[in-house]
Amino acid sequence: MSWREKLGMIHIYTGNGKGKTTAALGLALRMLGSGGKVIIIQFMKAPKVYGEYFMAEKCNFKIESYGLPKFVHGKPDEEDIKAAKRALERAREVVKSGEWDLVILDEICVALGFGMLNIEEVKELIQEKAKNTELVLTGRYCPKELYELADYVTEMREIKHPYQRGILARRGVEY
Repeated sequence: MSWREKLGMIHIYTGNGKGKTTAALGLALRMLGSGGKVIIIQFMKAPKVYGEYFMAEKCNFKIESYGLPKFVHGKPDEEDIKAAKRALERAREVVKSGEWDLVILDEICVALGFGMLNIEEVKELIQEKAKNTELVLTGRYCPKELYELADYVTEMREIKHPYQRGILARRGVEY
């Protein structure tokens, strides 16, 4: 049995602490180092803003960003919802294809938390996943209902963060 035939598990990285996307990127690096194919679908993140976006070509993985160049605070507007739906539709294609060893749906849990996506659609996506595709869902606000479908669930818990002292997000560390 090849190592690829052992793939196919589902990971969730959630919680209020830092490191959810970072953990997923670490897994991506490990998969790339093993010769696997990796794609990241970013929900709620605009292209050409986050550091990982600029490394994709250099490290031979793909990132597709579907967020708008703004943060969602409170109720998302119609354009935010449309962008999240486009990301979900693309994610569904990618997850079903069997072309990728690792698929990361970055910030999909935040889109769920803001009501931009329907949990039933995300459950369907998970159930339609190609057999040997490893799937990662990241972001705060992951519904506990999805924990049942996952093999790995990690909740990052914030204990201390520079933001509490008024230090804003820093390039290369938080984005």
